Amino acid sequence: MSQYPSPYSQPQTLDYATSAGVVARFMNNVYAWMAAGLALTAVVAWAVASNALALSAILHPGTFIVLFMVQLGLVVAISYATNKISAGVATALFLLYAALNGLTFSVIFLTYSLGNIGLAFAITAGMFGGMSLIGFTTRIDLTSFRGLIFMGLIAIVIASVVNIFLLSTPLYWIITYAAVALFLGLTAYDTQKLKQIAYATEGNPQLANRLAINGALALYLDFINLFLMILRILGNRRN
Repeated sequence: MSQYPSPYSQPQTLDYATSAGVVARFMNNVYAWMAAGLALTAVVAWAVASNALALSAILHPGTFIVLFMVQLGLVVAISYATNKISAGVATALFLLYAALNGLTFSVIFLTYSLGNIGLAFAITAGMFGGMSLIGFTTRIDLTSFRGLIFMGLIAIVIASVVNIFLLSTPLYWIITYAAVALFLGLTAYDTQKLKQIAYATEGNPQLANRLAINGALALYLDFINLFLMILRILGNRRN
């Protein structure tokens, strides 16, 4: 994103060992906050799904609309206000977003069995971890695929909206598998971008802390969307 510093705009004056340590700390911070967000989402989702009164309130159409608007606002705030808010504020907004996402995710327990949810999570974790590792280690410049990824996102959104009216089963599955491929690519892309950000901010720990939260949000969204597509593929069989 435009608010990120370019890793090539500053001379790299630190030795390799120092730089590697900075990158490791930055990425560990990103993954830790991402994991915290996922855990919070899961806990909230399970708690709401276990409470009939809370679940009925979430299922109200008006509640869903409000939650969607608030979540969208939080994503925009975290993503585009990086240079205007502190790391503490960014962290609080991210955790609030994860908790609100848990409210909406509670409905998956009405459709999918616990076994399928657990299996989807395990598959997603494995695929996500593999693609993140590729993004971290590859020498290919994945930024060259940025335009293609963006066009893929737009295409999936448009196709999904169109299929609301068409109700085409073949198109439904094309969208699903295309989305899996897209979010796997996004995982590698975002990981490489975060590695570059770590190098670029090694002399500015305060900025690095803020951008780590931003990065955690990006990877969290990649994971969540990939999880939803995998869950869709596994089906909605209940025990």
